[in-house]
Order: sequence, then C-alpha cells, then structure tokens
Amino acid sequence: MENNAPFEVEILPAAQKDLKVLKPHEAQAIRAVLKLENDPMLGHVLQGSLRGVRALEFNLKGGGTYRAVDTIPGSDRVCVVFLVGPHENIYQTAERRWTALRKRL
Repeated sequence: MENNAPFEVEILPAAQKDLKVLKPHEAQAIRAVLKLENDPMLGHVLQGSLRGVRALEFNLKGGGTYRAVDTIPGSDRVCVVFLVGPHENIYQTAERRWTALRKRL
C-alpha cells in the first residue's frame, strides 16, 4: 500500500537565515520551499560531490531565480532543506554545507 501522506519539510537553521535575507520575498520563498511537502522529488538531482541532494528551482517576483537545496535522509518522510539562495554560486555553498551535514546524518 502506497503512503501518500505529506512529507515533513525541515528547514535547518542555516537555511532559515538564508530565507530571512530574502526579505521582502521571504514569505514567497517559504511557500515555494513548502511545495516539497507534497512532492519532495520536485527539482533536479545533483551529481558528483552533491550526490544524494536535490535542488528545487523557483522564481521570486522581482527577485530572480533561486534554489532550495535539500536531501531526504533514510526512509523517514522528512525532507531536509539546508540551503536557499540565488542560483549564482549556490552549488559551491551547497557543497560546503552538504559535507558538514553528511557527517551528522
């Protein structure tokens, strides 16, 4: 039997800080990130040193293109968002945070 219950989206403290920087678009960015509750497979799978990570692309009205970078550890129905930011240079930051996060998961 398939479990269609929504996932929990956990936004880590570093990603919460990322969202605060997006004012006045913070609420719009949070709505975009919370779409992962119903479909955590949104976005695209990352490769190389970011294997096991996905990036959700979204646009902020008047704010450009952004990414929310997340992972789903284990079989829990939890999607962990560890980075939110503009597309430019996000993958370098994602690599640093992912390296640190993997040690804790």
